[in-house]
Amino acid sequence: MTQVSISPSPPRSPSHLLLCARRPSQFRLFRRLCLCATVAVLLFLWLLVGWQTNIRYDYLPHYVSSSTQTYQPVNQTGFPRKIWQQWSRIPHSVDQYEKAFVVSWTESNPQWRWEVLTKANELEYVKDHFGSHGIDRPDIVEFFSTVNSNIVRSDLLRYLVMYLEGGLYADIDVEALKPIHEFIPEAFHEEDIDLVIGIEADEPKFKNHPILGLTSCSFCQWTFLSKPRLSVMIRMVDAAMARIYKLAEQQGVPISDMKLDFYQIIGCSGPGLFTDVIMEYMNEHNMRESPITWDDFHGIDEPTLVSRVLVLPVQAFAAGQTHSRSGTSHETPKALIKHHYGASNWTSQHARYKHPVYGEVESCLFDEACVRGWDRNVGVNLDDAGK
Repeated sequence: MTQVSISPSPPRSPSHLLLCARRPSQFRLFRRLCLCATVAVLLFLWLLVGWQTNIRYDYLPHYVSSSTQTYQPVNQTGFPRKIWQQWSRIPHSVDQYEKAFVVSWTESNPQWRWEVLTKANELEYVKDHFGSHGIDRPDIVEFFSTVNSNIVRSDLLRYLVMYLEGGLYADIDVEALKPIHEFIPEAFHEEDIDLVIGIEADEPKFKNHPILGLTSCSFCQWTFLSKPRLSVMIRMVDAAMARIYKLAEQQGVPISDMKLDFYQIIGCSGPGLFTDVIMEYMNEHNMRESPITWDDFHGIDEPTLVSRVLVLPVQAFAAGQTHSRSGTSHETPKALIKHHYGASNWTSQHARYKHPVYGEVESCLFDEACVRGWDRNVGVNLDDAGK
């Protein structure tokens, strides 16, 4: 018998054995990495779709920021417990007269935090919160830094603060007569309201008057409540900048050199603009077939809720004006605040029409006989005025 000699396989080197041993382990690791990556991608897509469907577009402004995350609404059922005010001077120079108004807010609202912005820190506040490290609105920062009107900056600042922070804003010359929780009657729920405003002027019969028309129907902006991140607030800033840039173009000067009269202030950044933008906002969110007009607020005696905006009757924030059925004093249970006027004295710094003989028609305080007499004396067309 022939023997067959079988040569043994050559011995394998330790390195070869080690390589063979590693192959299954490396394959399992690769599979695990692929699985983890797939799960991560699916999770990211799921979160992305969910995040997009939860955006409240009614809060988003028209401006498209490069930092859109900063425009996400705050999940706010109630108003932030903050009181915001402005001083035109440094804090320690406030006199006792103004301190009394401040104390009226802090003492009647001990659970609310009081905040103040001054001439010394307002620009830094705007830069910090609306610059490249915040909302990323360089146009706002540039405008605020350049415009030469103190009252325009004051108007813009209240809108910017209320957009960013929310809470209650009150001019420094406004005295609290009632605690803030009484601003919203028990018949309404705070979670159903985004904005609380009051009527300042309610004289629609003068809406076409060439001078009084601008101020005849308006909401006051010396005091109001707002939840944070409402698009209506940032729209006010955008609209104010657009109107003032247009005026500067008409004057042929940059906004640092332009001059604004009383009526331009009212219409470009003050209560005229405030009223225009809020009325537009209400109609955008209007759930009824007919449009919202001033007729919905003319002569109201009780608060009315329209498009999540609670509108208070004139006596709430503007009692004692003698016009607009506001009465002659603040001795009424409906008065929530008292505006003492004139802390910044801005009205004396911006010209209004004054006839050399018959003076200002505003001195008539919307008294119809007085206004018509002034119109006749200065030659205003009665067919256009006072209708």
